[in-house]
Amino acid sequence: MGLIEKALGALTGPLFDVIDEAVTDKDEANRLKSQIKTRLIESRDSAMKARMEIILAEAQGESWIQRSWRPLLMMVIVAIIANNYLLAPYLGAMFGTGLQLELPERMWDLMTLGVGGYIAGRSGEKIAQGATGRGVMSMVRAKPRD
Repeated sequence: MGLIEKALGALTGPLFDVIDEAVTDKDEANRLKSQIKTRLIESRDSAMKARMEIILAEAQGESWIQRSWRPLLMMVIVAIIANNYLLAPYLGAMFGTGLQLELPERMWDLMTLGVGGYIAGRSGEKIAQGATGRGVMSMVRAKPRD
């Protein structure tokens, strides 16, 4: 269960309890709960769509840095993780020293968002491929590079 689902569960649980207490007609209470769930799902879907559109716009950008900043950032984070959990422990075991770089909690969050953005971008690619017969990324690749 993702962070969003946990947060929604923490919010909807007490809200649904209040609905159960306040609304005596169980059919009406279930209708209200269903309506709330539907609106929450629609809201989450529209937020995901907005994030996907941003990532696709970046992938289609004119500038090399605009198209590449997310992958470059993810590569830096992966390099830090590889250093901290692969390279530094072995150097420490063999030579008694190994430099570990601090990776703050926010960087882990950023990596999670980056991976999520990649997944949303790939989903957009599949949707575009199904709708147009060619994917968004194939259209981006067809553009001349800087």
